[in-house]
Amino acid sequence: MTIGQEVIALQAENAGLRAENCSLRAELAAALKRIAELEQGVRQSPSFVKANKPKKAGPKAQRRKRKPEHNRARRREVPTRIVVHRREQCPDCGCRLHGNSVARRRQVVDLPPPQSVEVTEHQVIKGWCPRCERWHTPKLNLGGQALGQGRLGARLVSLIAYLRTVLRMTVRAICEYLETVHQVRISVGEVVEVLARVGHKMQPSLGSLREQLRASTVVHADETGWRQDGRNGYVWAFGTSGREAVRYYERHESRAGAIVRRVLGTRFEGILSSDFYGGYNEHKGRHQRCWAHLLRDLHALKEEHPGNTEVLAWAQAVRGLHDEAQAFLAASASPSQAGREAQYSVLVQRLQPLGLAYAREKAHPCQALAKRLLRHQDELFQFVRVAGLPADNNLAERSLRPVVVTRKISGGTRSQRGSDVRMALASLFGTWQARGLNPFEQCFQSLGQSP
Repeated sequence: MTIGQEVIALQAENAGLRAENCSLRAELAAALKRIAELEQGVRQSPSFVKANKPKKAGPKAQRRKRKPEHNRARRREVPTRIVVHRREQCPDCGCRLHGNSVARRRQVVDLPPPQSVEVTEHQVIKGWCPRCERWHTPKLNLGGQALGQGRLGARLVSLIAYLRTVLRMTVRAICEYLETVHQVRISVGEVVEVLARVGHKMQPSLGSLREQLRASTVVHADETGWRQDGRNGYVWAFGTSGREAVRYYERHESRAGAIVRRVLGTRFEGILSSDFYGGYNEHKGRHQRCWAHLLRDLHALKEEHPGNTEVLAWAQAVRGLHDEAQAFLAASASPSQAGREAQYSVLVQRLQPLGLAYAREKAHPCQALAKRLLRHQDELFQFVRVAGLPADNNLAERSLRPVVVTRKISGGTRSQRGSDVRMALASLFGTWQARGLNPFEQCFQSLGQSP
């Protein structure tokens, strides 16, 4: 190899090394950048972690006192038994202690040992009359102690109904609980029969609830699904508020408006509060539609068309009427009836143009809700006219919640008799709970009344 050829080879090798060096430098720069990003991610705390702040120098600020209603210790229970712990002598010198007083108290809340059932045997003694030459036996009247001709007492029956309705326990769980805690063995069939007897015994009370419902000034209504023997149906819930609150449930296979007429009757003169389901249109009296449903649909409309300024402005205008009505009621503790009527007329007049704007424009995003406004324009602001009437139907939806949970646990019922019993017990226990009463004690008192 000549000197010229060797120089050319060295130059080529040098060029290759330079290219490789540049490539390695680029890879090293990328690696260093990635390492810096990872280190930054490690140093950066999650969004839910608060950064450490250096403590401020100087005297510590005085702790702000709590409000008087919150500055109290745990509520003490009324003691059923008091155990005194006392020293008679000084532990240091053995001198007798004098001037005893309570230094502190500590309460322990516990349960007594489980109580087994009490079995009372009623022996009916017959006697022979030598003059009449006949046997005579006294009449055994256990009304108020036992349910019908059954062997279970009223208190045990009330406990079974309470566990089944309020605590939503399954029948087998009730049987296991009674055998484990109270040492009484009851079959599944007997529990089912006992609940049916309770429902039959409570029929007069159930009819009284229905009459109270029809005499109420405001009734909230809603419905939900309920399967019976594998077939779809519906539970209709009706409720009222106040000290004499009512919760009333019926199960039907139909979702038609005839159910509303059947439950409320022809003499109902109050206000029906409901959502926008067409079955409630059968009610020809005064009506308040739920604004919570309407506002939810307006929010969904804005989410479907976020870039349409026309839709956003229209939805905001409808929402503004609701806010204006609420502001009017909040401005005064007790507005006059004349002021209520005037505000109601103003709101309805301002609602009509919003409905007419798009009710006839087919395929417009606002058409469905615009037609709803025109159809129910007289039923959207009744809460402005009537004192104490809410703008939503939350009471009915909250009343349906226990039934929905029961449906999720059991899946429904197997027969019409089972559905009737479930609805009757739900109505009675729900009413007692809504009135702030003890449902177990109320059931026991109702069963304890002699026929």
